[in-house]
Amino acid sequence: MEKPRIKVDAVTAKPSKNSNSRRKFLKMGGLAMAGSGLLLYGCSDDDDMPDPNPPGEVFDLGSGDVGILNYAYALEQLEAAFYTKVLDGSYWAGASVEEKLILEDLYDHEVIHREFFKAAISANAEASQVLPELEFDFSSVNFADRDSVLGTARVLEDTGVAAYNGAGSLLQTPDFLVLAGKIVSVEARHAAAIRSIYLDNDTAFAGDDIIDSNGLDLAKDPQTILSEVGDTGFVVTEFTANNLPQ
Repeated sequence: MEKPRIKVDAVTAKPSKNSNSRRKFLKMGGLAMAGSGLLLYGCSDDDDMPDPNPPGEVFDLGSGDVGILNYAYALEQLEAAFYTKVLDGSYWAGASVEEKLILEDLYDHEVIHREFFKAAISANAEASQVLPELEFDFSSVNFADRDSVLGTARVLEDTGVAAYNGAGSLLQTPDFLVLAGKIVSVEARHAAAIRSIYLDNDTAFAGDDIIDSNGLDLAKDPQTILSEVGDTGFVVTEFTANNLPQ
């Protein structure tokens, strides 16, 4: 698959404006260490696989569970980079107290998720198999405008939920599936919160566009998600997903 070209600025974690930075650091460190231990347990099947990323070539996400974890890492990099821009923008500075608190929480969570995947994959895969820091271009988003910011946030959060739902069945290690389930439940809370404050509809938090007739959240396979993300133009760094499980 050749579709995604996503560019993300190298984003560093910064303390939330209203949260205890030491407490957040401890939470982030504990989650990353837990993820590293699980990956040490689960990723040995890929040890004898040929390196999909020889020097000088476009990065490929890889195969098996490592490929899926790199896929999730790419999405978390995108969300963390977006909310970093939001908190640095003039819309956030003048937003209501409720919206500020929600957006701060989303920033904190996405940075923690991003750092978790980075630490976990790095601890259990060859350096050449770890997705690098991506570069993003958010020039199409007006970070001074409420509709532009919240509309983009809604798309990203809905996409994240559908991505985790669609990738869960591709994971081979049960512990990874448990972690993915915990993360997608947080992403779903994000999506519901953004929809509630942005869309003028009391039932928008679980609208028909994201919940099917069986009362289930939508699920999309990685190829579909990467195509949709590529279409946004946010991702500048080119990578491929030629070996992901299907």
